[in-house]
Amino acid sequence: MDKSSIIGITLGVVCVSFVCWRASEGHLAMFYSEKGLIMVLGGTISVLFMAMPLSKLRQVPGYVKRFMFDRRMSLEQTVSTMNTLSEKARREGILSLESDLDTIDDSFLKQGVRMVVDGTDEEMVETTLRMEIVAMQERHRSGKKFFDLIKLYAPGYGLVATLIGQIGMFGNLGGDIETLGNLLAIAVIATMYGALLANGIAGPMGDKLSMRSNEELMGKEMMLQGILSIQTGENPRATQERMLAFVPQASRQNFIKKAA
Repeated sequence: MDKSSIIGITLGVVCVSFVCWRASEGHLAMFYSEKGLIMVLGGTISVLFMAMPLSKLRQVPGYVKRFMFDRRMSLEQTVSTMNTLSEKARREGILSLESDLDTIDDSFLKQGVRMVVDGTDEEMVETTLRMEIVAMQERHRSGKKFFDLIKLYAPGYGLVATLIGQIGMFGNLGGDIETLGNLLAIAVIATMYGALLANGIAGPMGDKLSMRSNEELMGKEMMLQGILSIQTGENPRATQERMLAFVPQASRQNFIKKAA
């Protein structure tokens, strides 16, 4: 489980809960509005169904899982693994890598190594793996889009609920003060729901998914370059240098030490 996500969620919940508790003097029920929830949550969900195909919405649990868990191979692990495979291929031949297929956890790397072991043409290997990268990028873009839509439209539906509450207030001017209070509560609380949903949940989750997507795509490109280097029989040191081209100069020595 991603520690920074847990820390962020915990801090957010604690801060909001503490401020609400102090503002309401312990009467937290005043921050609940059934009508506000229906307007903001229901309205946002309706937008998601209008903006995204059902096939993408079925993947929402996967988007949340990717936010909470980071199971991708780190860049250090990628460099280390590719170094190991390159040295073995150089020492024992490419066919010797077949015995390592069952120990490779990354499906992309396993596919590339299997194609190399099977003697697939270099151009075909690169074309196939690049298609995998493009497909992966599109899947990641769908996850980011899901949270971007919530971030964009949740505050809008909060504003709609606010306007509805204000219209109700104007229509009941001079009437029961309790009715006016309830309508005002709907107006204000719905705006709060929309702001929290957009800025406290959807925005950070979408940004983290985007960052992880970029890091994972970089890792796949490193694997691709390593696989092509192994296939052409390059020196393991050359394979490492090719992959480290994706790493900032200031961090390369640390990568080399950890991969060694």
